[in-house]
Amino acid sequence: MQKFSTFLNVILLVAVAVLYYLYFASGKKNASGKVVAGAVNIKDTGARKIPVVAYVELDSLNANVNFIKQRKAELEAEQKSIVAEYEGAYQNLEAEKNNFLKRGNAITQQEAQAFQEKLMQKQQDIEAAKQAKGQRLAERGAKIMEDMQAKLKDFLNEYNKEKGYTYILATGTGLDYIFYKDSTLNITPEIVKGLNEKMNKSGK
Repeated sequence: MQKFSTFLNVILLVAVAVLYYLYFASGKKNASGKVVAGAVNIKDTGARKIPVVAYVELDSLNANVNFIKQRKAELEAEQKSIVAEYEGAYQNLEAEKNNFLKRGNAITQQEAQAFQEKLMQKQQDIEAAKQAKGQRLAERGAKIMEDMQAKLKDFLNEYNKEKGYTYILATGTGLDYIFYKDSTLNITPEIVKGLNEKMNKSGK
């Protein structure tokens, strides 16, 4: 489970990278052509002034976007299966060893040595199988991260065509570098709702 928590943190980091890409890519430039972060904090539409800064809570995305919850459940189930199979294999190995030792003094030195070598080989096989399955799980997780990154980037690009934000910031546990947040600028519910609707329509 600790490895899975690390994986979820990576998902959040990927989401941060996407959101910060939008943040810097849309930043205003000064006369020298350099990006000036935070140069503008409101936009005058002629009728009213609207904020051009918004933020998304990544923890809320992780907890409420169906795509993420489904992938998380799938990975957790696979992780539990790997652990259960690994523990079961060692239990069988322990039972095999105990049955062998029941022979007591009837065991010859050659038999003991041969059994020990056989036991060590089986242990190596179990560890190798666990490592291979863990690697496949990690690869699957990486593909999920890539998929989520693409979905989030596409959605925010479409979303921002109408909203016209200059900056969309990210905030989350262990990733919160915003020292003050005006809750009226929190667009997370809209992002969660929009992502879920879009993915339900696409069936993914």
